[in-house]
Amino acid sequence: MAARRPPGWGRLIWDRATRVVRHSLQARVVAASMAMSTFALVGVFGYMSASVSQNLFETRRDEALVEAVRASTAMQQSFDEAVTQNLTSGEVDALQDRALDAVTGLISSRSSTEYAMLRAESQTATLLQMNDVQSQSFDTDLLTPELRSAVAAASDTPYYQSVRLEGSEGSQPGIIVGSTVDVPLAGRYELYLLTSLQATQETLGFMQLTMMAGGLALIALIGAITWFVARMVVGPVQTAADSSARIAAGELDVRIPVRGDDEIAKLGRSFNDMADSISRQINELATLSTVQQRFVSDVSHELRTPLTTIRLAGDVLHDRRESFDPVTSRTVELLHAQILRFEQLLADLLELSRFDAGAAQLDIEPTNLVRLAEAEISAVEPLAAERGTELRLVAPGGHFEAEVDPRRIRRILQNLLGNAIDHGEGRPVVVTVDSTSDAAAIAVRDHGVGMTEEEAARVFDRFWRADPSRQRRTGGTGLGLSISRDDAALHGGWIDVWSQPGEGTAFRLTLPRAGAHAVASPIELPPADTQAIVLPPAAEEAPAPEAIDAMEITLVDPPAASTKEPGR
Repeated sequence: MAARRPPGWGRLIWDRATRVVRHSLQARVVAASMAMSTFALVGVFGYMSASVSQNLFETRRDEALVEAVRASTAMQQSFDEAVTQNLTSGEVDALQDRALDAVTGLISSRSSTEYAMLRAESQTATLLQMNDVQSQSFDTDLLTPELRSAVAAASDTPYYQSVRLEGSEGSQPGIIVGSTVDVPLAGRYELYLLTSLQATQETLGFMQLTMMAGGLALIALIGAITWFVARMVVGPVQTAADSSARIAAGELDVRIPVRGDDEIAKLGRSFNDMADSISRQINELATLSTVQQRFVSDVSHELRTPLTTIRLAGDVLHDRRESFDPVTSRTVELLHAQILRFEQLLADLLELSRFDAGAAQLDIEPTNLVRLAEAEISAVEPLAAERGTELRLVAPGGHFEAEVDPRRIRRILQNLLGNAIDHGEGRPVVVTVDSTSDAAAIAVRDHGVGMTEEEAARVFDRFWRADPSRQRRTGGTGLGLSISRDDAALHGGWIDVWSQPGEGTAFRLTLPRAGAHAVASPIELPPADTQAIVLPPAAEEAPAPEAIDAMEITLVDPPAASTKEPGR
């Protein structure tokens, strides 16, 4: 059985050709050149074909008209010389035959020309009368009443009409030319010459076929020339594009081969100079970055020893602050707070230097994220109570145990909870923990001042704050969210943020549950503030960690919009 073509194979070929043209400049140039050449040649060849066809027809028509005039003149002369009053009917017929023989002798293409001699209509009786005569292949049905009327009304002007001749070989073009002959004693007769134009049609067809073949060959030649020329131009551009991609991938030693002194060679030299400059600058920046990282790491390590001494001295003074006068006591408290802040800043700088150097390591262990979130909420409850902020934990149920580094996850939660309390305007802060079989997520949602899109885009930048003048109770260093993002990336996860001015902010941490990269987060962002599921107090018996079901459901009313300025 013959193999059948798959359905839509023409569509597949068209799609593939379209894709090649769309992705290849050289293919587009060749296709455009061939398309425009085709349109131009079709127009030129169409005009030439129409002109040649009209010229051939007019030439053959003029020849037929000349032959008709010569034939009618010869016949008229023959009748004028021979007709007398004493001719018998047989002599008249013989005279008619001689006159027709003289006419056929004047025709140049006898094999393709037929004749007919018909008595003109609407004539009175005459002394003599000749029979209507026509050649065997002449079809009188081709004579239209309009043509016969025009011929009968004219005395010395021939008329013609284009016709189609039906034969065994099919339809052929032809032309009928009619003229009149006045026969003495017999009246007026119409002489018609029917000429086939099949030879002319064959000549025109051969010329058109030759023009078509020549046009196709010319289009193919134009396409080949265009491809060659486009290759000369597009080839170096493609080489430059490939070299750019390799440089972008880190192969800084890639260069374009340069030949000659033309524009393409100048482009190659400029590209190579640019690549050299970029390579030098990247090497300088890499060296500078390495020096900066080493400097930060060294300075941080070197500051730890004097800071430890200062910390010990500060602790001693802080413990005895009640024995000092009020001014000195307040000064000792401020000194102690700034020492703690300085210590935290050094710790953050050391952590950043580890991330920058690629030396950060994970200490993975199975961790119940719900219990971890509970513990961190309990740790910040005093600060939340001071600000009048209610902390809520939402756990819809699922697989809450994940393979993570609990120390780093705690650090992320501490940063997110501290920010939420600082900017929550005393409104509830909701911590949501949810998971699927592939990923786990923790979201911290406050209902405070919120941020604009520009501020949310920069919230993970180092040392950046939306409003540096805003009072903070947690005393952050401006590095917490940056370190949190690096901690999440180290796990193969991510942190993203949603925020609207006056509606609050939601940070979402998404982590893979078993070491693979997470694809989708189980928590929606923007958050849905319609329901909150609150875990029972820690004093009650906790459910099994592998399958925590949804527990008591309490509705959380959306907070009123705040009119205060953003300050994250």
